[in-house]
Amino acid sequence: MQFDRYDIAILDQLQRNANTSNLELAEHIGLSPTPCARRVKALEQGGVIDQRVTLLNQELLGLGLTAVIHVAMDKHTPERFKVFEAAIAKLPEVLECYLITGQAADYMLKVVVRDMQDYERFLLGTLTPIEGVSGVQSSFVLRKVVNKTALPLPKVK
Repeated sequence: MQFDRYDIAILDQLQRNANTSNLELAEHIGLSPTPCARRVKALEQGGVIDQRVTLLNQELLGLGLTAVIHVAMDKHTPERFKVFEAAIAKLPEVLECYLITGQAADYMLKVVVRDMQDYERFLLGTLTPIEGVSGVQSSFVLRKVVNKTALPLPKVK
């Protein structure tokens, strides 16, 4: 897809605030509302705008512990990975899951829970019983240094 300055401005603004109305968005980027709405629709239909979400405050919801978990699998087969990925996708505590290389682990998870007791319940009662999990190594977030959701957008002339 080719992007011009209006497309980039739309994407930039919607990454900052998905609740921006079409009228506000049009004013912000310097277009009239109808062409602005057409561009947003084209970006959605083209898959560039994947979804619009509301970000919640983790701590205010009582989810005070974030863990980064490396998961090793016993077998490296497509079937084993498929079973794991299907199971992990159903877990609300798992915010992100990556199949990774360069580590002793096969997957890296970002998990949020209430506290260490809740983490123990998740680890022993939910994660390690998944078929194929042969080992886990957990790290706990002490402080968020960078916490962005906006992607770096291409520069246009």
